[in-house]
Amino acid sequence: MSRLPRFAPLALALAAALPALALAQDAAPDPEHAHEVAKTLDVVEVTASPLRQGIEDLARPVDVLTGQELDARKSGTLGETLERQAGVQSASFGVGVGRPVIRGLEGARVQVLANGGSALDVSTVSADHAIGIEPFLADQIEVLKGPASLLYGSGAIGGAVNVVDGRVPTAQVGRAMAGRAELRHSSVDDGTVGMARVDADAGALTLHADIFRRDSGDVRIPGYAFSPGLIAEEIEEGEDPDHFARGRLPNSALTTEGGALGGSWFGERAWFGVAASTYRSEYGIPPGAHAHEEEEHDEDHDEDHDEHDEEEEVVRLDLRQDRFEARGGVRDVGAFAELNWRVQRSLYEHTELEGDEVGTVFSNTGTEARFEAVQREINGWRGAFGLQMSHRDFEAIGEEAFVPPSITRDLGVFALQEKDFGQFKLELGARHERVSVSPQSGADADRNATSLALGGLWRFSEAAHLSLNLNRAERAPSAEELFSDGAHVATQSYELGDASLDAEVALGAELGLHLHHGRFDGKVAVYRTAFDDFIYLADTGLEQDGLPLRAWTQADATFSGWEAELDVELADNASGLWSLRLFADSVDARLDGGSRLPRIAPGRAGADLVWSRGGWRARLGAVRVQRQDEVAQFETATDGYTLVDAGVAYHWDTALAGWEAFVEGRNLGDREARAHTSYLKDFAPLPGRNVMAGIRVNF
Repeated sequence: MSRLPRFAPLALALAAALPALALAQDAAPDPEHAHEVAKTLDVVEVTASPLRQGIEDLARPVDVLTGQELDARKSGTLGETLERQAGVQSASFGVGVGRPVIRGLEGARVQVLANGGSALDVSTVSADHAIGIEPFLADQIEVLKGPASLLYGSGAIGGAVNVVDGRVPTAQVGRAMAGRAELRHSSVDDGTVGMARVDADAGALTLHADIFRRDSGDVRIPGYAFSPGLIAEEIEEGEDPDHFARGRLPNSALTTEGGALGGSWFGERAWFGVAASTYRSEYGIPPGAHAHEEEEHDEDHDEDHDEHDEEEEVVRLDLRQDRFEARGGVRDVGAFAELNWRVQRSLYEHTELEGDEVGTVFSNTGTEARFEAVQREINGWRGAFGLQMSHRDFEAIGEEAFVPPSITRDLGVFALQEKDFGQFKLELGARHERVSVSPQSGADADRNATSLALGGLWRFSEAAHLSLNLNRAERAPSAEELFSDGAHVATQSYELGDASLDAEVALGAELGLHLHHGRFDGKVAVYRTAFDDFIYLADTGLEQDGLPLRAWTQADATFSGWEAELDVELADNASGLWSLRLFADSVDARLDGGSRLPRIAPGRAGADLVWSRGGWRARLGAVRVQRQDEVAQFETATDGYTLVDAGVAYHWDTALAGWEAFVEGRNLGDREARAHTSYLKDFAPLPGRNVMAGIRVNF
């Protein structure tokens, strides 16, 4: 029998407390405690759903990060921005890369979206490839936990993250001009971030423009870049400890910039909009994480050895993505309340620079089209039907072209239906898609993927509801899983694909409880997903070209876990408004044979104390990440750590705008922390103490 995760008592206590708090609301309220009756929450609309429901109206689990909380969490990568959400962590690869990990799943299983459309980059091909989306421009970020294949295809079998930035306006501003701007400076990397956005109405037209830039130097770290275990190995091999990087993470400087122009026309029943945007980033990969093993060195270790190694290992990535998008819709067309469509085109390229020389060039030209029809209500049933197609032309040229050029075509159809039966709401959905991957040479790999979903929401009181979600989802294997054949230095292995891989099948169930009563707002969820033919990169114990040989293979696997969140209003008096947020999560992932899967996020528990009074607000928080010692074969354990952060802000209004000055501190204890989800945990710790100061304005 497996032992309970270390933070399970917190989840069980919260689970036990929620029903009691929910039942308490049925009693007649004392006039002196009238404020403790069920409160009405602000409606947060989830745009990733075709029906655009409020988050409280969905049976499937969704988190939305917006407003002041989003402002406090914005970081240079999407994963880092979301890593304090329950069930979400970050798979970093140095400072410039951070993909979100949802309930232990990442990469090709988590779809990253911009305004409901695919990012169309190559961030899933390799762990060192960045996502071409800028978190600082986001109006809100939506996290769909569990299989989102129904809406966004097999690449979302583990969930989806939708960044909403309004580059194609979907509604008019309502006044002549609105916008926001922000400027901040950070101490950990001597970095500066600036962004500005303007939206303006001109009759039936609404125009949008935004621009951003981020510059930073090498990141300060508390100690050595290499882990103690790796340092010990290097010393045993005769390396001089004085040569190990300390205090700063080498080659971690970055520059990111971009912007967009967009506009929409709004008629009485129809609307149409377009946008063009560009994203450019130039960032480094920490030495030792991207070294080419084929280089031969003098066995005598002459005095130029270390300088030569460092020069060879310095790799920087120069990324550029240009996107073009058109969207539109029409209301009240026959049996349909809305007809909406979207077409986007992406031209992506990044070049891996080894010193002054071009190493490998990755390019991806992608086109995606999506059509949605929202039906009128029929006998209480609401729903939507959709068609989605995509075409990706991928190519890699150079030393790291471990995946051959390929064209991927995807065609899917889906349907959603829901109905309220008084206190109970039923949600149904189905999707079928055909995925074809055509390599430059060899036979095509054609796969079908079918996803089914059943969800129920039981509002057993005014303040609480219980949700149950059952899913059957399929994922077609990606091009790299099918056709890899070469040295992949980002994973420090020789990867070998398998063109005969079948689609993986996930059978999942989740039970959730949500309470919003008086001063309390809490959530608890437990889930389990059983994968048939789970695709993973397995160590073979052999070597190829001096690298460990790892092969993409399939086996049954099970992911199980839980999440808990509790927000409590502690006091609202002359001293101000005080509130406390607690959260914890844990996930266990293993093959059915008993062995663990690699880089599975460790359990965490965190707390945030928030205060506000007048124009002032402040926050003090901490998160404890437990030691991860339940590891895969050939994988090392990762020590636990505690990160403390805090922030203070002051807001004031003028005749034309609202202003806010802020100071944020992260990892204030300057602790050495290594993320178990990262391929670089032994080469690059998380940043050290960071104090950020800045100003933002809304008008």
